[in-house]
Amino acid sequence: MQPQINAQTLIDTAKMLVAGNKGLLAMDESNPTCNKRFALLGIPQTKELRRAYRELILTTPGLGEYISGVILYDETIHQQQQDGTSFLKTITNGGIIPGIKVDIGAKEMAGYPGEKITEGLDGLRDRLKEYFQMGARFAKWRAVIAIGNGIPSRGCIESNAQALARYAALCQEAGLVPVVEPEVLMDGDHSLDQCYEVTESVLRTVFNHLDSQRVMLEGMILKPNMVLPGLTYPKQETVDEVADATVTCLLRSVPAAVPGIAFLSGGQSGQLASARLNAMNLRFKSRLPWALAFSFARAIQQPALEIWQGNDANVLAAQQALLHRAQCNWEARRCEYSGEWRVGEQGSGGVGEYLNSFIHPPVAQNSAGILTPDS
Repeated sequence: MQPQINAQTLIDTAKMLVAGNKGLLAMDESNPTCNKRFALLGIPQTKELRRAYRELILTTPGLGEYISGVILYDETIHQQQQDGTSFLKTITNGGIIPGIKVDIGAKEMAGYPGEKITEGLDGLRDRLKEYFQMGARFAKWRAVIAIGNGIPSRGCIESNAQALARYAALCQEAGLVPVVEPEVLMDGDHSLDQCYEVTESVLRTVFNHLDSQRVMLEGMILKPNMVLPGLTYPKQETVDEVADATVTCLLRSVPAAVPGIAFLSGGQSGQLASARLNAMNLRFKSRLPWALAFSFARAIQQPALEIWQGNDANVLAAQQALLHRAQCNWEARRCEYSGEWRVGEQGSGGVGEYLNSFIHPPVAQNSAGILTPDS
């Protein structure tokens, strides 16, 4: 019989993941996804170059000043630096907590055209035990919810929420903090209000299932989407409007017992994701029951990947770009991110200018029922 995991250890680990204004670096791309990103830049899609790229990330000097945990892929957690040092040792030596993606991807959901269900529960208990023994201390499972004509369906939301809850319970049994990721996708032409409605419904359903599976909320991290209009929707709200809608949604659906919310970037530009995170913390931080952090992948990595191009001569410059983007998000948690917008630069959905000065008068609630900050 497996020994009972100390609940306090899970609570302490969850708190550490969102402490010090740090956040998570998601470097858990599957091999096909990583290869696709390499291909777009003309980088050969080989195991060795994937290993070299991940070494570049993990050996970035000072990364632990801004990053509390890294989410790995199964291939990555078994890999080593060129000098033979295991990636896990590199991570822990840098004062960073190792984590692991454990779902096996979102697949077409039978009977629900256009919707997906995340798989990977079969054999998960044994895999989690192995990852814990290797040194991982948290895990991640991603569910994807699309907005479209007649979707998401109740069946899709319920099925993905149940899988997330079962995963989370198994993680805590194995001594791993579950990062619970129900992502409402940015793709589509839906409005911010539609995203708000779907996100609130998804989060309430997820927490209902977490409760039914006896998941200890103090020992988990939520990784949600920000409340955003679809990429092709003609109206793209300002940074502050997104911040207000997102925080309002979370306050109405996420229990206060959860220690931290680490947003996914979901395809936003690094600059826009940082600006929105900054606005949320600047406008609401003093009145929130949980920390607002980040768990970004491309929004931190993409500039480094574009500089590296698979060339060893570019490693130092790529690492500097990676560290800069990590620092930007650390600053956003401290309400100190000033933006890096340049003429012609575009964020998601064609937003081509710095939309917000972050200075607004105190208002309790607007006409749409979205909370706005008190100063």
